[in-house]
Amino acid sequence: MIRRAFVLFSCLLALILSAPAQTYDVIIRGGTLYDGSGRRGVRSDLAINGDTIAAIGDLAKATGKTEVNAKGKAVSPGFINMLSWASGTLFRDGRAQSDLRQGVTLEVFGEGSSLGPVSAAMKKDRNYANTTWTTFGEAMETLEKRGISVNIASFLGATTVRIHEVGYADRTPTPEEMDRMKELVRQSMREGALGIGSSLIYAPAFYAKTEELVALCEAAAPFGGMYISHMRSEGARLLESIGELIEIARRAKVPAEIFHLKAAGKNNWGKLNDAIRMIESARAAGIRVTADMYTYTAGATGLNASMPPWVQEGGHDEWVKRLRDPQIRERVAMEMAKPTDEWENLGYDATPEGTLLLDFRKPALRSYIGKTLAAVAKERGVSPQIAAMDLVVEDDSRVGAAYFLMSEENVRRQIKLPYMSFGSDGGAPSAEGFFLQSSTHPRAYGNFARLLGRYVRDEKLIPLEEAIRRLSALPASNLKLKKRGELKQGYFADVVVFDPATIRDHATFEKPHQYSTGVEQVFVNGQQVLKNGEPTGARAGRFIRGSGYGMN
Repeated sequence: MIRRAFVLFSCLLALILSAPAQTYDVIIRGGTLYDGSGRRGVRSDLAINGDTIAAIGDLAKATGKTEVNAKGKAVSPGFINMLSWASGTLFRDGRAQSDLRQGVTLEVFGEGSSLGPVSAAMKKDRNYANTTWTTFGEAMETLEKRGISVNIASFLGATTVRIHEVGYADRTPTPEEMDRMKELVRQSMREGALGIGSSLIYAPAFYAKTEELVALCEAAAPFGGMYISHMRSEGARLLESIGELIEIARRAKVPAEIFHLKAAGKNNWGKLNDAIRMIESARAAGIRVTADMYTYTAGATGLNASMPPWVQEGGHDEWVKRLRDPQIRERVAMEMAKPTDEWENLGYDATPEGTLLLDFRKPALRSYIGKTLAAVAKERGVSPQIAAMDLVVEDDSRVGAAYFLMSEENVRRQIKLPYMSFGSDGGAPSAEGFFLQSSTHPRAYGNFARLLGRYVRDEKLIPLEEAIRRLSALPASNLKLKKRGELKQGYFADVVVFDPATIRDHATFEKPHQYSTGVEQVFVNGQQVLKNGEPTGARAGRFIRGSGYGMN
C-alpha cells in the first residue's frame, strides 16, 4: 500500500514538474507595488492578460509574452486627472503626451461645459461649429473612435445644458425649459455622464441661481451622479460659495467636489482655514464633500475672467460688440479696476503685473505671449483695463492668460488634506507642431510629476503611497468607477511604472512645452502606450461611463 502511494505521488510530482509554466501577455517584474489603497509598497510581480490584471505576487515560474523589468521602480495604478481640458487637444493629437508622460491614464472633462449635448442652434455658434454629434454620449463616443491613448470620462456641463435651452441670456429658465434641461440630464446620465459640472464665475453659467443647480443635481441623483463645481467665488466670497456647494449637495442628496480649491487673491489667503473647517464640518455631518487642486500658485483662463458678466451676456460676439462702445468701455474699465464681491474679478485680485498673457488666435498678436498685461498696457500707452479690452476685440477671442493668485503656503497645506485629489485644469498637448504656436500654463506638462517629485520626494509633505492613493483610488471611488483606480486581480490594467527618485516636472511659465521625466512605462486597458518613456502610438483609451449608464 505504501509503495503504491509512493508511486502515485511520484507520478503526480512528475506531472507538476513537467507542466508548462503559466504564460501571460505581460509580466511586470520586481517593482515596488503600490496598490492605490494607501498601504506601503511591497516588492511584487504583476501580470496582465488582455485588458485585465491577471495575477499579483511571486511569478518567478511564469513567463510573459512581454516582460518589463521594474526593479527599483514604483508600480502603481494609472493616475486620474480630475480636471482635464484634453477634450480639445485629443481631437488634434490622441496621444495625450503631456499627461501620458506623467502617468495619467484617465482624463475627466466637464468643468461647466461638456462636448454634448448640442442643439441645432448651438451648431451655429463658433464654439460648436465643427460638431458632428447631438447627444452627450455621441460626443464621447466620437472622441473614443478617433483613437486615443488614454481613457476619457466626463461630467455633464451645467453651462452646456443651459445654453442648449436658454442660450446666453441672463434670465431664469421657464418651467418648460427647466423640464427639458432635467430631461437632458437624465438622458446624459444614461449615456454615461458622471454627474453635473459647473463653472459659475463665467457667463452664462454666472446667471444660474442655486435653485437651477439643485434641480439639475436632483435629476442626476437617481443615476448615482455627483456635483462638481468651479464655485461662484474663490476669493471675496469663497466661504459663501462653499456654503452654496454644500447646500446643493445636501438638498439634492448627492456627493460634491470643489474644482481646484484655492483662496484666490492675497487679501483672501487667510480664508483657507475657515474653508477647510466648512468642508470638514459638512463631511462630519454626512455630506460627502471632496476637492481637487493643481500644484501651482497661478491659475489660467481668459481675460473674460477680468470683466463683469453683464458685458458678456449674449455670447462672444455680443461681448466683443459691446467692448467697441465707448460708453460701455468706460463703465467696464471702472468696474475692472476696483474690488467687488458681486463677481469674480481675477484681474484685480492678480493685479495687471500678475496677469501673464498666454494665448492669441491671431499671429500678429503672438509677440505679446509671455508678457504681463501691465507691460503690454505700458507698451501701448493705455491703462491695463483698456489694453485687456483692446486685446479681446483685436484677437476676437477671450485671450488666454495666467493669473498669479495663490500662496505657496496654502498650496502645501491643501496637498496634505486626505480628501484632496489632483487635476491639471489643462489640455494634454504635445511639445511639437501646432501646439507650439501658443503658450500654456506649465500645469499641462507638469502637474502630477510636480506633486510626486517636488512635494512628495523633495519636501516630504505626504508619503508616496498616500500621494498614489490620491491620484488613483480616491478619485476612482469618488467617481464610482468600476474596477479602476487600484491594482487588484480582475481590475482593468491601467498601470504605471515610474522612478520615484527621478520623477520631475520641467515645464515653466517661460518654457512650458517641456515634458516631465521619470515615468517609464504606462499600460492602458492592458496595452502598452508608453515604453521606456516614449509613446508607442497604441490607441487603447476608452470612454469610461458613469454608474448611471444604461439605467431606465
